Amino acid sequence: MEVIVVLGSPNFPDGTLGPIALDRLQGCLTIFDPIQHKILCTGGFGAHFNTSPIAHANYLKNFLIEKGVPPTAFLPLVFSSNTVEDAVMSLSILKHYEFKDLLIITSEYHLARVEFIFTEILKDFVLNFKTVKHHSIDDLLEPLIQHEKVAMEQLKSNGLYY
Repeated sequence: MEVIVVLGSPNFPDGTLGPIALDRLQGCLTIFDPIQHKILCTGGFGAHFNTSPIAHANYLKNFLIEKGVPPTAFLPLVFSSNTVEDAVMSLSILKHYEFKDLLIITSEYHLARVEFIFTEILKDFVLNFKTVKHHSIDDLLEPLIQHEKVAMEQLKSNGLYY
């Protein structure tokens, strides 16, 4: 059995999922098979992505359930606030299960950092990555791409601390 890890992204203050989250969830739905997969949703709270009173991962899980994913398909939620916490907190959950195969769903612009972080922290797992594109926000991607470049440079120069 493989675990699909859906990485969080911004939602609106009222809990409405943003376009990045919706694209990642659609990516999950296109491959999810209840016989072959479990799902691990990430995202807690943070000024940069979720100021609502409910953890972001709950919104992801509820959306997938509304689209027909059975509630039994989910592992415990990861209430992380950044990509390093996504990996560290996922590990703290996954170590209680036998699953070793992970499919991490993120965005194209985010992949390099996700691979860098998850490959280090989840080194005892078989990792695969699925990226999604965000055509609905093409005009908003440049600041995200620049943020990723800066974040990767910081990781490379300062190291990965967790």
